Amino acid sequence: MTCHIAYLIDDSIIVPDFESSRRLYSKSFYGTPIGVKKPKRADFNAPLKLSLIEALYLVEKGELKVVDMQGKALDIDELRRIALKSENEYIIYQIYKDLREKELIVRSGLKYGGAFTVYRIGPGLEHAPYIVHIYRRDENLDPIEIIRAGRVGHSVRKTFTLAFLARDGKPIYIMFKWVKL
Repeated sequence: MTCHIAYLIDDSIIVPDFESSRRLYSKSFYGTPIGVKKPKRADFNAPLKLSLIEALYLVEKGELKVVDMQGKALDIDELRRIALKSENEYIIYQIYKDLREKELIVRSGLKYGGAFTVYRIGPGLEHAPYIVHIYRRDENLDPIEIIRAGRVGHSVRKTFTLAFLARDGKPIYIMFKWVKL
C-alpha cells in the first residue's frame, strides 16, 4: 500500500503530487482536484484538496501522511485535535468513517443542505442516492425542518437520511422516503 504525502495548509490538506492525487481520487473519490470541474475519471494533472476528515480517515488507514509546511510529520493525535475540535465534528467524523467502512463514497452535501451526499458507485457515474443530515442524539428535531429536508431530498431524487450516534457510539441511520398513498 502506498502512503501518499499531503501538506496541512491552514485548514486544508493538499496532496501536491499529481500521481498521488489521481490514485486517491480514482480509488474512492477522495478529495477534489484543484481547478478541475466535475472530474469523471482520474485523468487530471492537478493537486488534490482533501477535507480534514478525509485526511484523518486516510491517515488512520495508513494511506496518507500529513506534514506541515516545514516538512514535520503530524502524528495521528495532532491531526485529530485539528480535525475534531468540537463534539459536532467528532460526530460528523464517526458517521463519515462508518459510511466509508461500508464501502460507500461520501462527498459534501452542502449543495443540498445536508452534511453528506452518499454514492454506491461514485459521482459522475450515478446520482447520489442519499443525502445525510447529522444530528446530536440529544438534539430536538424540528418537524418542519424534517419535512423541508425530506422535500428537498425528494425533489433531487435522493433518500433523506438522518444520522446520529447511539449511546454506545455506533451510528444509527433513519431514512425517509416520500410515497404517494
